Amino acid sequence: MRLHHLLARMTLDEKLAQLTSFWFNELQDGRDNLDDQKMRTLLGNGIGQVSRVGGSSTLAPVDAARAGNTIQRFLINQTRLGIPAILHEECCSGYVGLGGTAFPQMIGLASTWNPALAEQMTREIRCQMLAIGARQGLGPVLDIPSDPRWGRIEETFGEDPLLVTQFGLAYIRGLQGPNAADGVMATGKHFVGHSLSSGGLNCAPVQMGWRTLWEMYLMPFQAAIEEAGLRSVMNAYPELDGEVVAASRAVLADLLRGKLGFNGLLVSDYNAIPMIHSYYRAAPDDQTAAVKAIKAGIEMELPSRVCYGEPLRAAIEAGEISIGEIDSIVTRILQTKFELGLFDNPYVDENAVLEIFETKAQRALAKEIARQSLVLLKNDGLLPLRKPGTLAIIGPNADAPRNLLGDYSYASMAESMAYQPMPASVFIEGIDNDHLRANSVQTSSILRGIQTYLGEDAKILYARGCDVIEPDRSAFDEAIQTAGQADTVILVLGDKSGMTPECTTGETRDRADLGLPGVQEDLAKAIAAVGKPVVVVLINGRPVSSPWLQENVPAILEAWLPGEEGASAIAEVLFGAANPGGKLPVTVARAVGQIPLRYNHKPSGSHSNWHGDYVETPVTPLYPFGHGLSYTTFAYSNLRLSTKKAACGEQVDITLTVTNTGKVAGDEVVQLYLCDEYASIPRPVKELKGFCRVALAPGQRREVSFHLPVNMLAFYDETLNLVVEAGIIKVMVGSSSADIRLKDEFEISGAAKTPVAQRIFTCPVTIE
Repeated sequence: MRLHHLLARMTLDEKLAQLTSFWFNELQDGRDNLDDQKMRTLLGNGIGQVSRVGGSSTLAPVDAARAGNTIQRFLINQTRLGIPAILHEECCSGYVGLGGTAFPQMIGLASTWNPALAEQMTREIRCQMLAIGARQGLGPVLDIPSDPRWGRIEETFGEDPLLVTQFGLAYIRGLQGPNAADGVMATGKHFVGHSLSSGGLNCAPVQMGWRTLWEMYLMPFQAAIEEAGLRSVMNAYPELDGEVVAASRAVLADLLRGKLGFNGLLVSDYNAIPMIHSYYRAAPDDQTAAVKAIKAGIEMELPSRVCYGEPLRAAIEAGEISIGEIDSIVTRILQTKFELGLFDNPYVDENAVLEIFETKAQRALAKEIARQSLVLLKNDGLLPLRKPGTLAIIGPNADAPRNLLGDYSYASMAESMAYQPMPASVFIEGIDNDHLRANSVQTSSILRGIQTYLGEDAKILYARGCDVIEPDRSAFDEAIQTAGQADTVILVLGDKSGMTPECTTGETRDRADLGLPGVQEDLAKAIAAVGKPVVVVLINGRPVSSPWLQENVPAILEAWLPGEEGASAIAEVLFGAANPGGKLPVTVARAVGQIPLRYNHKPSGSHSNWHGDYVETPVTPLYPFGHGLSYTTFAYSNLRLSTKKAACGEQVDITLTVTNTGKVAGDEVVQLYLCDEYASIPRPVKELKGFCRVALAPGQRREVSFHLPVNMLAFYDETLNLVVEAGIIKVMVGSSSADIRLKDEFEISGAAKTPVAQRIFTCPVTIE
């Protein structure tokens, strides 16, 4: 009743204002202070959202909360209708604002194969965002990357639809909380296909068939809508099969709302609506772009008002958009604000903010996620380093704490935002700016983390060797000399993540090559030639394709972008205080020419007819999906199925025993793969259907049971109907997609083809 009464009182200007947002810095005076005149000019008719109070400023958390309260107070007390705004922030791997906890980037989180950690992480993100008044978070990324050249692969949960789905569900549940009034709206992005861009180039066209779309790329969104109550969706930038998604009624209205049943708020990706005109040339002007976006179903233009301002007004006056269409959108926006409780409680307690930020528990969680994310790619017995003697720590990422953070971190955003250039050392101890130092999360470099772990008496030498991307080799000699003085070398290589030109991974930082950037591999070859034992630690946002490293370096630890506590987690693993248990959420190619390369390819994929391999290289990956070593060993045994025949709608229990056969405690990720070998249309050679991370003491054994719903084998047939087909299903359980330890099979009985109404996204697991 309140909503409809409010809508009836609104003028057209007040309605259009609800469809738009302004950057927080558009409301400032240039010194992080809100400008009353700018607020009167821009917010006089109200506003739908305000973009990134913390993320587009240098405001510490208390100041961000105060600024948010000031905006809400202005809207409630100094506009005619008193409608509060939704304040939104980025939150991919933490609240992206000064003082926000910097958790590991998403590809690292996915490497834990422990979705419970994702939910714990976003609970903490929710607390921090609620403390400053932010009620919408622009995450999670539910894209499934098929091309590691794409710079945003680091923001994803990996290549497998089930893995992405499970992490997406956990992320959303933690962020949104038990109810809307106490939660932060999650925003599933990017709907849909953003990650399959041509050439791995950000925003390039996407060519994808509808079956591929349904089978793989829609699955995480379907699950998020049906099982986690996803409250917001953001459109993908590119054109999909020739149609710009932001302007596509078929994708956003018919598919997302119609077929998937999404009933939340649909917001534009930043500048996606004007890009219909300026970037994709699918509209001659902003007015036409506005009409196309409205007709497609985008309800709110972010981050600032362009097309949904005067261009949309002109379209309404020309009869291209009806008032009824606008009223329908405004109704959803107002309903969302009511559900969030903004009309009843728009303010936050500024005095309680500091209790929420950078607590010991938050840092401990950041460390635990980092620790579980580390993937031991190779180990010839060098790790763990028991008695390192004199240690040389070398490489462009050895003493670079900034480089432990992902593209959607505050440090990265600060570098790329035009509002105020900030030093790359914003997170390093000892910076000059007292304000930033006092309110930044402290991130140690790997060099500092190892020094702290080993103590002051440790003999540690350091040399940078080279830059991440620049081709300068002038520091090679110093690095070689340093390696020569050591007993063991830790070589820290990889990427710098961000959006500026010196970055090698992140949004808009796409690559044509998948090897180490710059001259880093040449540095590694020079150091290896010294003849000392070498451990390579990779700090990177995308998987590194380097057969030379695999063949010539004794030990390789994949650390991804491990966040503020990454250095201490890496030190613990290198020296044996913790046992690495992470697994790859992606397939690592030998060469860029293999792309796309997935474990779940079709029977005709991943080989060249009768010869099999490429002329130059094997078709097999450098490292398979699900791969990850340990300091201990695990045995799989006693596989048994509850039945050898089950019909559509029934369940098959798949049980096995896993045993720690080594001398140290460790975690094993037990992975269940299935294959429908013969079907009416080709099915993948294997598909992940269940997984669990199991902690085992030396000699301990545990029984793992996957309670598989037969309907998880449903797929989209020739007419894109979801069906379960009768036939033999091969069961494979192992330590990776390539390391299958146990096999069996069962039969799906009944009709040759049985239609089913709904996909099943989760295979329950019990551990005894």
